[in-house]
Amino acid sequence: MKYLRFFPFYVLSILPFWALYIISDITFFLTYYVLGYRKKVVCKNLHVAFPDKTEKEINSIAKKFYRHFCDMFFEAIKLLTIKPNEVQNRFKINNLSLLTNHLKNNENIMLYTAHQGNWEWLTTVPLFLNVNCNTLYKPLSNTYFNDLFILMRERFNVHCIPSNEGYRHLLHLNNNNIVSMNCVIGDQSPLGKSGKQQTIFFNQQTSFFTGAAKIAKKTDSAIFIPYLKKIKRGSYELFFENIVNQAATLNEQNIIDLYANKLEKVIEKYPELYLWTHKRWKRDGITY
Repeated sequence: MKYLRFFPFYVLSILPFWALYIISDITFFLTYYVLGYRKKVVCKNLHVAFPDKTEKEINSIAKKFYRHFCDMFFEAIKLLTIKPNEVQNRFKINNLSLLTNHLKNNENIMLYTAHQGNWEWLTTVPLFLNVNCNTLYKPLSNTYFNDLFILMRERFNVHCIPSNEGYRHLLHLNNNNIVSMNCVIGDQSPLGKSGKQQTIFFNQQTSFFTGAAKIAKKTDSAIFIPYLKKIKRGSYELFFENIVNQAATLNEQNIIDLYANKLEKVIEKYPELYLWTHKRWKRDGITY
């Protein structure tokens, strides 16, 4: 049934990478040159993050970002049909032992992730690591695309949990001594009365959700920020950088401060691989 429901995406997914990248190049031309999709937002964010860069440098990063952005979309669709051995050939994990050492000691792991690299490919990590793996997500209002993304993300045994159920579910696992690796994207802009803390991020007072820090503390998880280096189209190298070995030893503000600082350094290193199309600082006083 799923094949019929998502037939157009399965057709795309079975295409070889070289064919997908031809479509991606066409999409880039339309997105960047014709439609100018969110170009003002992207350039505004880049100017805020890199005030010392020239207009030429900003435009160069923006153009590289749009190329990556289009590639990333089709690479995500490829998750529907890609074979595990091809993932392992295209996705190199640099320092997996940092995680396995904690798992051997029956310690939970929190992957405090961001919209960096091709974050959708992080759902393939269970191919390299035998662990109960969960990711929290905010359901999309469009049920068709919401179900499509769940299908892609759960293909390699990642369990997708709606964010509003995440705390209760992960606490239940912890209370039942089920060791797990839990993935939470931490760089969204908090809405309304959501639990949030502010920290300095690219020289701006920036709001962050407190949920990941709260869960990590309650489950006394080791926290890592994963980040990706793009080797070439369709090939990535994944790194894990430690934030804290025992989250219970820090308060939520400390965790968010460390996360924001490490994420900023990653973005500075690979600026074209970060998602610049969202109005990250709109609720923190920046006018778009």
